[in-house]
Amino acid sequence: MAINKALLESINFNPTKETYTASVLDLCKDIEETNIVLPLYQTGIRWVDSKFLDLLNFQLLGKAPVSPISMNKIENSSIAVEQVTFINRNKITTNVYNKKSVTDGQQRLSCNFYAYSDDPKFAKFVLDLEKGCFRSINDNIKKHQIPVGKLLNRDVGEFNRYKNSVSYLKKDEVTDLLYAIRSKIFNYCYTINMANNLTEEEQLKWFEVLNNAGSKISALQMKFAKFLVKGLDIHTAYLNIFEEKINKAGMADAYKHFETKISFPISALNPAYEITHMKEHVSNFCPFPSDTKETQLCALSVEELMRCINMTITALDKAIIFIKDNNLPKPPRMDYITFIIGLLVYLGDRKLSITQTAKLIDWYTTIDFTNATNSQRRNIFDKLLNIRLES
Repeated sequence: MAINKALLESINFNPTKETYTASVLDLCKDIEETNIVLPLYQTGIRWVDSKFLDLLNFQLLGKAPVSPISMNKIENSSIAVEQVTFINRNKITTNVYNKKSVTDGQQRLSCNFYAYSDDPKFAKFVLDLEKGCFRSINDNIKKHQIPVGKLLNRDVGEFNRYKNSVSYLKKDEVTDLLYAIRSKIFNYCYTINMANNLTEEEQLKWFEVLNNAGSKISALQMKFAKFLVKGLDIHTAYLNIFEEKINKAGMADAYKHFETKISFPISALNPAYEITHMKEHVSNFCPFPSDTKETQLCALSVEELMRCINMTITALDKAIIFIKDNNLPKPPRMDYITFIIGLLVYLGDRKLSITQTAKLIDWYTTIDFTNATNSQRRNIFDKLLNIRLES
């Protein structure tokens, strides 16, 4: 019996031997010098303020190391995925040979770099010496507080200028403490798991294993992340708005699974895409997760995608108003909402007539999506669209 050659080659290679440690200061310098970059498919910054503060406090006060960072060292530019600069996400058009491309750890690295570069995102973050931790403030900075961007500034002169401007911070014992904290954070070491010369497919697979184990949500996010280079973040421009409107309407229970918080809004764009690019409805462009059309949507320009987004958000607002104005029960599934969105997108600026309203109410109160197959869901949507033909 022949033994697989790839198996034989794999057992002679141990990727964990490529592991090393790097300090926060060295990692920040590498980002600054564009030695550390991002693959084009990486999503944007998703952390909220509390997550940034948690990391800073863990690095200062924690009794265990932060989890490793994973990178791919590019040795052959021709097989690597396209890369962007770490913070600004500008597409790199020069040779990316020897660059370190982050597969996992973007949020942690960004947190430290924001402090190092005194980024405005951290303007309200301070080290509070009385409370003994990093925190966010909404009022004026007190004498026992120092802004994170001054304490951990890349320029020790900037740190000293701020420190010397506050009499409390100039005290010898306080100054010694601040220097010790600054030194601890800058010398805090991360374990780096380094791969070498991964192809686009191999790095993407590694990313998927590290992030949601290759789930549908990860694949969708990665495809739309490419718009970040063009200045559009699908989360802030659409997904967060969609979810916020659903939550504000008290309909959050319609989401059955976490993954659908991405796939349902993306599939809800299908009718707008059809209206603007296909003119007629096609069965497998139904607004439910199995029919997401990320490939077609990601081929659009920013302006075209935003047109689809605006049409869909407008229809979502109308769908919520329709349910509330007609005293209908809250939707048990997102399908109820996205299907109505689809109908309203096709109606455009036209208002529902009395007949159409009655038929839509009847549809809403009698339809049952439980155990419906994909084909059955598509048939349900096709029939729902017939309401637009009613007078």
